[in-house]
Amino acid sequence: MKATWDIFCSVVDNYGDIGVTWRLARQLVAEHGQAVRLWVDDLRAFARLCPDADPRADRQWQRGVEVRAWHPDWRPVEPAEVVIEAFACQLPEAYVQALVGRQGRLWLNLEYLSAEDWVTGCHGLPSPQPDGLAKYFFFPGFDAATGGLPRERGLLERRDAFRADRQAQQAFLLALGVQRRPEALLISLFSYENPGLGSWLDALATSAETTQLLVPEGRILGDLEAWLGIAGLRAGDCQRRGALSIHVLPFVEQDDYDRLLWCCDFNLVRGEDSFLRGQWAGRPLLWHIYQQEEGAHWAKLEAFLDLYLADIEPAAAIALRGLWRAWNAGEALAEPWLAVRANWSELCAHAERWARELAGQEDLAAKLVQFCATRL
Repeated sequence: MKATWDIFCSVVDNYGDIGVTWRLARQLVAEHGQAVRLWVDDLRAFARLCPDADPRADRQWQRGVEVRAWHPDWRPVEPAEVVIEAFACQLPEAYVQALVGRQGRLWLNLEYLSAEDWVTGCHGLPSPQPDGLAKYFFFPGFDAATGGLPRERGLLERRDAFRADRQAQQAFLLALGVQRRPEALLISLFSYENPGLGSWLDALATSAETTQLLVPEGRILGDLEAWLGIAGLRAGDCQRRGALSIHVLPFVEQDDYDRLLWCCDFNLVRGEDSFLRGQWAGRPLLWHIYQQEEGAHWAKLEAFLDLYLADIEPAAAIALRGLWRAWNAGEALAEPWLAVRANWSELCAHAERWARELAGQEDLAAKLVQFCATRL
């Protein structure tokens, strides 16, 4: 099935929402031959992920995707055959009215990713709207009965080829200003602000093993500056404290972020897009979930851990769960980190198994195309 698509993205959490929708739009074009318009209300955030983009352009083409500025003063357009409101953003009222009475239109609400049990029962359900319109809930997920996960064709094969090429890894890191030390543990850190960071940095700095911490520019830099006792950290800076070297990296586009994750032994990720890319990297990871009011995010975090740790040695499961809980509670990390390091080989093997098992399922873009083909 070939169709026209409108994907609407309201940038709420810096780069998570636009990260997922930009990957999806590119994949629908490149792998499924769809005609996609991506509507974005913050093109500055988009331009960080796509450096070739013009953040001031009302209309531009990037990687085969028509990228449009979503202005508050909406200008009427012909609706696409498939309409996706990403993560419950509100479509312009005039756009919704333009859908009324038109045949061959499908309206989907692409929801946030969750491993909670109720997701499979809600995936694909219709939500009747006024004026006879029907909207469907489309839930990404880890179960085959859900909408799948974003994953491009050949992703793990490209990852494995990059990992097998030490020269390619070295050249990539050098381009970011990092000379990898052969004996060092290499860790990436992409996180929200966290009061527990200092305790973990203390543990790394006083450890018997050498660690290189790679930190793309972002919200965590303020906490790093507080721990270092300096101000004004920026890309290219390197600070050393004991056994720990901290490298501040420029914010990189998505394909390079994948390569960064593939280079590292351990990845701290946040939100949704980097959370998934950390899983595809097949390395042990630590997720900083986006905090919700009244602690609603904890059920989501625990649901994923229950699923992720179901087939792992008990000691390793306890260690990783303890680290995730401490990090997301902003608590001290020294002891949980030592427990994880004591179970390192099991956690590494499990991370790789997990990625390959998930890759055996159909991906989000393919499932979206199939879902739409049966309803248009």
